Order: sequence, then C-alpha cells, then structure tokens
Amino acid sequence: MTETTTRPLRYAVVGTGSRAEMYVRALLTTHADAGSLVAFVDTNPVRMNYYDDLVESVAAGHAAIPHFGPEAFDEMVQTLRPDGIIVTTPDAIHSDYVVRGLELGLRVVVEKPLTIDEQRAQAIADAADASSGSVAMTFNYRYSPRNTVVKELIASGEIGAPTSVHFEWLLDTGHGADYFRRWHRDRANSGGLLVHKSTHHFDLVNWWLADAPATVAALGSLRFYGAENAAARGEDRPGRTSRDDPSSPFSIDLAADPRMKRLFLDAEAEDGYVRDQNVFGTGITIEDTMNLLVGYRGGAALTYSLTAYAPWEGYRVAINGTRGRVELDVVERPHRAKDSAEALDPSAVAEEAQTDADREALRPRSSRILLQRQWERPREITIPEGRGGHGGGDAKLLDDVFRGDREDVLGHRAGHLDGLRSISIGIAANRSIASGEFVRIEDLGLRL
Repeated sequence: MTETTTRPLRYAVVGTGSRAEMYVRALLTTHADAGSLVAFVDTNPVRMNYYDDLVESVAAGHAAIPHFGPEAFDEMVQTLRPDGIIVTTPDAIHSDYVVRGLELGLRVVVEKPLTIDEQRAQAIADAADASSGSVAMTFNYRYSPRNTVVKELIASGEIGAPTSVHFEWLLDTGHGADYFRRWHRDRANSGGLLVHKSTHHFDLVNWWLADAPATVAALGSLRFYGAENAAARGEDRPGRTSRDDPSSPFSIDLAADPRMKRLFLDAEAEDGYVRDQNVFGTGITIEDTMNLLVGYRGGAALTYSLTAYAPWEGYRVAINGTRGRVELDVVERPHRAKDSAEALDPSAVAEEAQTDADREALRPRSSRILLQRQWERPREITIPEGRGGHGGGDAKLLDDVFRGDREDVLGHRAGHLDGLRSISIGIAANRSIASGEFVRIEDLGLRL
C-alpha cells in the first residue's frame, strides 16, 4: 500500500524489547519531523523504564511517555488517540495488536513476520479487508542496495523470465545460536526459523520474482543445538542458562553489556523471561537445519536452505532465467572467534565493525553480484555503498515507513499481503516437515 503522510503521525510502541529501539530512535531524531511517540505498551515495566532513559538521553527534555500494560491497550487508544502503532512484540502476539489496531482504524507498522500460523494470518487478512487502517510490513532486506540491484536486473529483463532460484542462508555460531537462547526456541512463540527468520528470505524471492508461492515441500530437523545433540557428541552442557556454563564458547554474559543488562537481566524478576537460555538445554522445539522446494504460480522454482550453526555468516543466491543468470554472494562475517561478544545483540550485525584480520581473511567480508547473459562473459555489477543496519536498508525502510513521500518504482514498500505471502511459505513448510508431503499454499485457506 502506498501512503504519503501529510502531517506528523503519533505512534504508540507495542513491545519494548531490543528491536523497538530502531523505531524509537528514529522518531526522536532522524524522523522526528514525520512522527512522534505517545506511549509504550509492554508487560514489563523495567524494559519500558529503559526506553524512558533512552528518550531522555537522545532527546533531553522530551515529555515523559506514558506506560500501559497490554490489558490497557484500548484505554491507551481512547485516551491518547494515536494515529498508529509499531508492533515489536514476540511473533505469536503480533496478530493480537495488528487485528485490534486495524479494527480501530489505525496505521499498523509491524516487524516481520506478520504472524506465525494460518489461523492468526486469516484473522489479520479479515481485519485488513474490513478496516480503514493499513499495515506496513518492515521488510528491510528489500532496501539493502545489493538486493535492490538484483531486483533491478530482473525487472529490466537482463536474464529474461526467471525460471529457478537457488538460495542458501548461513547463520553463524553467534547469531544463529542466539535464536536458541531466546523465546524463538519455542515454536509456539516464533513458528520456528522458517517463519521467524526465513520470512525475510522468502519475501525477497517473492519480490524479486513479482510472484506468489503455490506449493512447498520441506525437510527440517534439530541437528546441532539441544541436549540430545550435545550428548551425542559427548558434550556435557549443564544448566538452564549460559551463565551456568561460562567456559562454553556459546555462553554469553548479559551483565557485561549495559543495554542487554537493563533490557533483560534486570527485567527478569518481573516476568521470568530468561534471555540467555542454554542452547544445549532441553525445551527447544524448532529446527536448526532446513531445506525447501517451493513452486511459484508463474512456474519458477525455489530451492532454499537455512543452517543455523555455520562457521561464517552470509548468503548465496543464484537466479536463472531464459536469457541468463545473476549471482549474489554476501559474506556478512567471515568467521566467528570463540571469545567474540557480538552475540549479545545479534539484532543488528555491525557491518563496519570488522577487524583488519577479518578483512584479510581467506573469506573477506564482501558482496558481489555477477551477471552472465547467454553467449556473453560474466560481468560484475557495481553495488552502491550503503552504511548502517542491514547494508543501509534500515534507513531507507524508515523513510518509507514514516514519510512515504518518494516514488516507489520497484515496489519496496510492503503491506499485509506481502507479509501473508512470505509467512505462507514457512507455515506450509512446517506442515510439510510434519507430514512428509507437498503442501499447497491454497490449502492454508489464505487469500494471496
């Protein structure tokens, strides 16, 4: 949905974990002309207090922002009359606020994934159909310069009609492991990585192809993390948290990072949420090794894999077409040292923070796009430089979310239909893993 705001809009932030900070900072600084903060909504007062201090440190003298618990959401809307809400809660709760926000005619900005299963997805679709409000999905990977270049090449016909996509995503033993420390490790919260993480990747393919998925077949298993896998390797990793096993390279120290200490360690007593659970403990119900085959309505096919314990982090994509092929290789982190502290906040991998040794490694940090048309030599395509989170994608995303005043030729902006199409692949994949059969997207009952 294309929107152009004519006045600054007033937003309530629902969910004050680490991901909310990008939006809070933007509305206090770079995008203060386009929007403002009117409320924080969360179950945990300690986390909301962290954001109070952040507001004061970034915008000294700013009026105090009221706090509300989830049970007072409607009261907040009636009292403060926000124009919109920014939803950064755990995934399973997204739909509660997306649906209610739409029912109240609000503009809803929601972190990926839109939700985690077909029932919640259908509730959102129904609410969107009946609402005067709108949904803005925050698919920041669309905005990354390298991914935009791939879209431009395909849209311009450089490789002809796309016929197949090969997509491998590698999460390293820092970033990947962190999904098994947090609430994501429980499928009831996240839908598994094929919903929570892969929604980014599926959305990229949907966007690149300008197409919708039709069928999915998937394999998935827990092969590395978890108590049983550790025991099979002869490893003894006792304890509920990584604090119980400080010698492990998978241990993290929340107390060593002031931000993470305040957001999570200090907040633990309020709601019992443990941010640094043992990745080799019990209770993990998601996969760490996943492979998919996806058929698209237009005839193209996607082969996809996600590994959450790789020694380096990045992704490789190859897109074949009737006139040629485009390849994208991205190394986000060439290796991970055992004593690295980056896992404390994997929500924003710092692209500028690599050491000289990293840059000189055999697998240097880089992005490369190769275009090869039939009967021609391959040529490397220049990627515009982008700085900041997600290759510069976050800043461009925020412009579209809060200003929305540019011409959107390539369709970067995403709404609820894009969100539904991306999660439909992960939801179908979860069904396929459970059943061992192909799953048709139409059998999910979603209108895509």
